[in-house]
Amino acid sequence: MEPLLVHPSPAPPGLTNVLDRVGYPWRPAADADDATRLEPQDGWAGAIVSAEVDADAAFATCRTLRKRDVPLSPLLLVVTSFQLHDLELREDLFDDFCVGPIEAGELEARLKHLFWRTGTGTRPELIEYGQLMLNLETYQAAIDGRPLDLTFMEYELLKFLATHPGKVFTRETLLSRVWGYEYYGGARTVDVHIRRLRAKLTEEHAHLIQTVRSVGYRFGQSRWSL
Repeated sequence: MEPLLVHPSPAPPGLTNVLDRVGYPWRPAADADDATRLEPQDGWAGAIVSAEVDADAAFATCRTLRKRDVPLSPLLLVVTSFQLHDLELREDLFDDFCVGPIEAGELEARLKHLFWRTGTGTRPELIEYGQLMLNLETYQAAIDGRPLDLTFMEYELLKFLATHPGKVFTRETLLSRVWGYEYYGGARTVDVHIRRLRAKLTEEHAHLIQTVRSVGYRFGQSRWSL
């Protein structure tokens, strides 16, 4: 999925934290010219314009984005409750709006609806298990909305385990499936990475990766667990 354009720049932390949490890639732009200069080769997936701080700049950006040869859509406008009375005269500048501070559930629902309505964009491919989320397009991981600072192999190991919840894997199987058949490291490599993953998941979520005595490791609960 191409990134969403987010205005203004720097982007509002509250908005971008929610975008990261629900798994949408984004890129900030100071104005419409900046949006054109930074536009990906395949175009923007859509735009989120916040008018909470500088309404004039936000509406000017929306107006220019709508006047392009191919108007940018979908466009979601974020306003304050005090700005609602101004929207009726500017309905042509956006596809939908919401009142900040925006919540993750509301943002996700509105974006899904806009993408469905306009037939553009899709949600990034995600793996979700409880509070854990892996974004397969951006190689990002988060738990409880908190980004995890993972190495490439830690991410790959967590991704493999999370895509097979409840299944037990031996250390040898994990070595061949995650590191590759040509990797000559020993089983201790798996143990070290599991220990690091548990530490980064924190004590509250370390139980997601369970040790199965004399066999190996399992992610999450087996379907046969009571």
